[in-house]
Amino acid sequence: MEYEHVDVLIIGAGLSGVSAACHLSTANPGLSYTILERRTRIGGTWDLFRYPGIRSDSDMHTFGFGFRAWHGTKVLADGTAIRRYLQATADEHGVTDRVLFGRRAVRADWSGDEGRWTVETLDEATGETEIRTARFLVGATGYYDHDRGHRPEFPGEERFGGTLVHPQHWPEDLDHTGRRVVVIGSGATAITLLPSMAADAAHVTMLQRSPTYIMALPADDPVSLLLRRLRVPARLVHRLGRARNIALQRTLYVLCRRAPRTMRRILLGAVRARLGGAVDMRHFTPAYKPWDQRLCVVPGGDLFTTLRSGRASVVTDHIDTFTETGIRLRSGEEIPADIVVTATGLRMQLAGGMELAVDGEPVTTRDRLLHKGVMLDGVPNLAMIIGYTNASWTLKADLASAYLSRLLTHMDRHGHTSVTPVATEADRSPVSVLGESLTSGYIARGDATMPRQGTRDPWRVRNDYYHDRRALRRSPVDDPALRFEGPAAPART
Repeated sequence: MEYEHVDVLIIGAGLSGVSAACHLSTANPGLSYTILERRTRIGGTWDLFRYPGIRSDSDMHTFGFGFRAWHGTKVLADGTAIRRYLQATADEHGVTDRVLFGRRAVRADWSGDEGRWTVETLDEATGETEIRTARFLVGATGYYDHDRGHRPEFPGEERFGGTLVHPQHWPEDLDHTGRRVVVIGSGATAITLLPSMAADAAHVTMLQRSPTYIMALPADDPVSLLLRRLRVPARLVHRLGRARNIALQRTLYVLCRRAPRTMRRILLGAVRARLGGAVDMRHFTPAYKPWDQRLCVVPGGDLFTTLRSGRASVVTDHIDTFTETGIRLRSGEEIPADIVVTATGLRMQLAGGMELAVDGEPVTTRDRLLHKGVMLDGVPNLAMIIGYTNASWTLKADLASAYLSRLLTHMDRHGHTSVTPVATEADRSPVSVLGESLTSGYIARGDATMPRQGTRDPWRVRNDYYHDRRALRRSPVDDPALRFEGPAAPART
């Protein structure tokens, strides 16, 4: 079945999709758009993940949208509050009515002759295939596979008599009260689960192969609380907090890259003070430099408080085998468990796994560059909204969405029907846009999917908000690396 043609078709109604739609509604009110969302609610990642204690791993001044302030005082907000915030934002901007839920985007084909995308979607409730056409396509699904998390097979796991669960698919009826829990992993998910589950579990053990750098943040923003008590207007409090935290994020990252030994001493010293000698520091002393992998944060030091209480513990070792009653380690120690949580990471994919083709030729995203971190080279009228790896995802999503609105305005003003970024061989490098400096497991796994890093602007992805703000909000849209064309044949409806 074929449906009405739209100017812009957005894939995904999570943080990135809502950002893109809100910018279009405000800056391009004359354009028609539709959002295709596979889930039954707005929220994306924040509707998918339901594990205990799920929260943001960036402060909410920067994780909230720049155009709609987050007025809570919590530095890191829980998943439910974030999803409500996304829903309220979509409602206020008239976005919710433009979302078609339960649709999986299967394939998108660009026709140069017709000057449009033809997108095949599946209504997962009915099994019906639908055909939609659009002038411009926006991939706003992030880069995680929502169907499957990264889940290695462990020796002997079939013998285990307890419950195995991955955080991406948390059972609603899982009761961990009074039970022994082992969380395999050391990243943001593991350090969130440990204090959240320890409150009711008999004991929680975080089992890691290697430590991660962890930094404690205040549970509530003390500066914002002070300004509120002084009756400073909420809008100004938000603007000041956002500017401050953007600067702090960038400064911390730059210091870690330029002075890793000093920052290592500072970060480890802060952890040592939090633990107070109750836990061996070898469990919190990584072998790599700060920000070689993403820095994890905990609000109010809840992880360290829980470890000091004795309700939880950390073990650094490798798994030898699962047993009927737990996990035996290479050291010979056995950890008893009733529930094992495999917080072992995520799988990577772009555009929700949708196949892309240009005039019948398949597009392999790994072989392409990203123009200003937004558009795939050689692919007309396509934007990919990919957030930062070293700062809040939303900062880049907002910049990319604002750039998309500027680009569409420019095209309409000059009568262009298509725009294609065109890179040269000299612009290309073999490195992934995510893998230039970070060594996290999911970064390595994403190498087969993610676009390549460019050797120079506008193809170099810098993960630098201040650079991107100039490039995406202020620099001219008419870039020598962009090929504008038109007009195309009239679109049929």
